[in-house]
Amino acid sequence: MADNISNPEGKGPAGGWGSVKSIFRIYGESSPPPAFLETLSRQNKPGGFMCVSCAWPKPKNYHPFEFCENGAKATMWDLTNSRCGPDFFKKHTVEELKGWKDHDLEMTGRLTHPLRFDHATGQYVEATWNEAFQKIGATLKRLEKKSVVFYSSGHAGLEASYLYALLARAYGNNNLPQSSNMCHETTSVGLTKVIGSPVGTIVWEDLEKTDAFFFFGQNPGTNSPRFLHPLQEAKKRGAKIVTFNPVIEQGLVSFVNPQNPLDMVTGNETKISDQYLQVQAGGDVAAMLGICKTVVEADDAAVAAGRARVLDVDFIAEHTTGFDKFIECVRDTPWSDIVRESGLTEADLREAGATYIAAKRVIGVYGMGLTQHSQGGLNIAMLVNLLLLRGNIGREGAGCCPVRGHSNVQGQRTVGIAEKTKLIPMDKLKELFDFDPPTEDGTHIVDAVKGMMAGTIRATISLGGNLLRAVPDQVDMERVWAEQELTVMVSTKLNRSHLFPGKEAWILPCLSRTEIDMQATGNQSVTTEDSFSHISGSIGKRTPASKQLQSELAIVTGIAKATLDHNPKLKWDEWTRDYSLVRNLIEATYPDDFKHYNQRMFEPGGFYRGNDAHDRKWNTEEKKAVFTTPHQLNALSFEDAPGRFRLITMRSNDQFNTTIYGYSDRFRGIEGTRDVLLMCPEDIAAAGLREGQVVSLVSDFEDGKHRELGGLTVRAHKLPRGTIGGYYPECNVLNAIDHHDEMSKTPASKAIPVKIVSH
Repeated sequence: MADNISNPEGKGPAGGWGSVKSIFRIYGESSPPPAFLETLSRQNKPGGFMCVSCAWPKPKNYHPFEFCENGAKATMWDLTNSRCGPDFFKKHTVEELKGWKDHDLEMTGRLTHPLRFDHATGQYVEATWNEAFQKIGATLKRLEKKSVVFYSSGHAGLEASYLYALLARAYGNNNLPQSSNMCHETTSVGLTKVIGSPVGTIVWEDLEKTDAFFFFGQNPGTNSPRFLHPLQEAKKRGAKIVTFNPVIEQGLVSFVNPQNPLDMVTGNETKISDQYLQVQAGGDVAAMLGICKTVVEADDAAVAAGRARVLDVDFIAEHTTGFDKFIECVRDTPWSDIVRESGLTEADLREAGATYIAAKRVIGVYGMGLTQHSQGGLNIAMLVNLLLLRGNIGREGAGCCPVRGHSNVQGQRTVGIAEKTKLIPMDKLKELFDFDPPTEDGTHIVDAVKGMMAGTIRATISLGGNLLRAVPDQVDMERVWAEQELTVMVSTKLNRSHLFPGKEAWILPCLSRTEIDMQATGNQSVTTEDSFSHISGSIGKRTPASKQLQSELAIVTGIAKATLDHNPKLKWDEWTRDYSLVRNLIEATYPDDFKHYNQRMFEPGGFYRGNDAHDRKWNTEEKKAVFTTPHQLNALSFEDAPGRFRLITMRSNDQFNTTIYGYSDRFRGIEGTRDVLLMCPEDIAAAGLREGQVVSLVSDFEDGKHRELGGLTVRAHKLPRGTIGGYYPECNVLNAIDHHDEMSKTPASKAIPVKIVSH
């Protein structure tokens, strides 16, 4: 039970004074101008700007301060007074910078000028925008079309993303991998297969009406802290929260609301989870099957006693398929197998099942703890199975809630950044722009990396992100990335991907979302989509960090004009002058999702683009929601073996994706370092190790490659036996590019097979 859950390694609850102190520490390091306070007051509000951190939705009835600790850090990080201009690069070679930490690279400040890599000196040198566009365009023209990748992170707004996808297709390919390939592609593929929707089914109002949240592999305290407010409100009205996570995440244990003066003064904590179950890494399939078994057994007992059914049999009959085969599996699977594979007791799973049965409306919440597994698609299907048993999809207060990490990662997919042609209305593009879009599927990020290794991918344009640091097999990736003919990085700050320049390499600095984007028709607005499929506008008011900066949209159109043959229907200059024209194009391409786009973009809470599964319209092959019979009881692609551990890659509360704000992970009690290996005391003793010992991890993925990460200090931590933890992205060197979800190819970063080597 939650009363017995503590985090002795950490320093207090989520939120509270710890959050305030952390924000002020980053303020001292980044030194943003005083105007940043006004910027924070506009964050996540109508007429303001949407946070560049997570994609958590914005409520219609917003708080005075509608930002969290990580959102404030992200904004200060963008508004830093530090600058990384041409003079910096005159003093430092790329080889020297390779020895810097990720945090130190970003602490150099905002990039200020277009930069070209000079192989003769090993340094980046100042360039003009015209020079950059013309030379990039010339190189793209001579390369084979299939050999070029157009990658995007989840940062760019819908307008720039739409034009970026258009650029790629007008160029001649669908090579549009995106950061979701590395996190929630399992959601896009897995949910589509079983409910016909690639995204979650709930809206904000459902949070206010649910009777229970079931959390799987999601950490709101670090990754979406504003989620803690509706969780606190849910607890006050008596809702239950059950959490499944190998790691104790403090945000799901207790929370002090920084916006409640009384809570702050008294230190009053809201206990979040009623039951916190430390499932072993990869054991969620069995855990969910155990809850389903409890539900089915209760329904069997109700039938035998002539009581009301526990299963929603009317919903199941009308809206689902595959039920009988799934129930047969549930009944036939012995509790001993469920307990072995989940690492949990039968009593704990029965208690979770009783909570599920007692709740009339349940929301299933999950993050990368479900998606980043070899059988991540099965994880998603099992959560849907659980929800379908009692009709918990498509009604008030119930549904499926994947929590996205990057601010517009979902929206970019909505407006065309996708490698699969079946997701794109190619006929509309042909009609609007008078060209024949390519019909062959493009490259997923896994295929792109393997293509670089094979020499078939010769150029990468990156619209944001730190791709080289984010992907598996980093050592090989660093080598093959630099062998490309062309690398182009659209960035706000220096990161490790810049340090492995291709034969021709460019850094193109862009505006942040908080800054004025002045074009011919005035300061431009951009839009993003949150995890609940709501579209919200942003408008920046801060003076740009440099007069040389261009918007992401202007950079996209600049490359397009220098690369593509003239087409009067591709009006790059007009679209750059007035972004509302781009929104008109998006509406014309996706009329059902973006009706009255320009008029609705600043609605409080954003405007809802709709979701058929929310309305119980199932766009699956079967035209019904699908029960999936599991073919195995874990989400792994490997067997346990002597000395083999399941490594989880984790983020600290002092980072966002690959951005490292600092070295304070207060929830885990780790200060001043990220070079740690977290293990339970029993595993430390059984392995013949001692706390404080420095060890290496070696990949135990069976492909014959040696992968090693050394210099890790053993730290005792409350984890299940056989499950160990280390930080992302440092531990990416241990993950193989072929170790990914079977359906979506999402890297399986939440259970990497490794062995420990002591020195």
